[in-house]
Amino acid sequence: MSGKRQKRKKLKENLFNKRRLIILNEDTFEETFSLKLTLMNVFVFVTLSTIIIITVTTFIIAFTPLREFIPGYSSSKLKKDATQLALKADSLSFALKKNEAYIKSIQKVLTGQLEYAKFNKDSILAATEEVSSPVNLAASKKEMELREQVAKEEKETISKKSK
Repeated sequence: MSGKRQKRKKLKENLFNKRRLIILNEDTFEETFSLKLTLMNVFVFVTLSTIIIITVTTFIIAFTPLREFIPGYSSSKLKKDATQLALKADSLSFALKKNEAYIKSIQKVLTGQLEYAKFNKDSILAATEEVSSPVNLAASKKEMELREQVAKEEKETISKKSK
């Protein structure tokens, strides 16, 4: 016990003993700069300096265009352009489907596979449109039974764990 106390006391003395940092002119041995320090002061100064540098660097990267140079980050302009291009590609593919269906039906008329009287542009275009049917999201009887069973099992496991 006393050995640990002595070590702590010695460490405390070393941390708080004042020391002098002197910078001398090498040619004349004239004292240029002098500073009284303790090891604790140096430790606190280095720690605070490191924290400040890390914080400033993080803020510079986070709030300036420098973040675009980090892999994984992209510019807002690039994201906006990508979204617009995706929308254009989607509308072009839809228009292409319409045109293909129209051309196929015209080919049928020209080859004689379809009578002209039955040919209607609106019906062809309507056939290419994708109509989503309403989906029934109500739970079925079996699903409700399964939910009740799972709830009972969860209550049992909770009651077993609390005992």
